[in-house]
Amino acid sequence: MKKKPNKKFLKILGKHIRELREKQGISQSQLGFETGLHRDQIGRIELGKQNTSITNIEAIASALEISLKDLVDFEY
Repeated sequence: MKKKPNKKFLKILGKHIRELREKQGISQSQLGFETGLHRDQIGRIELGKQNTSITNIEAIASALEISLKDLVDFEY
């Protein structure tokens, strides 16, 4: 049986990514360029509308120059 993504978790993760990105003054387009993801995909991730792969999460952490641990270290 396939488990559905936890929407609450995706929204909180997306909000955290957006906050980190904005804190660094990076646009969605720039983050997309740095990660190889389309700007629209970054937007969907930040809105919690897209469940993305751990590979993409690692690429986002790398582009933001933070550890993967720091990217997912938030209250849930």
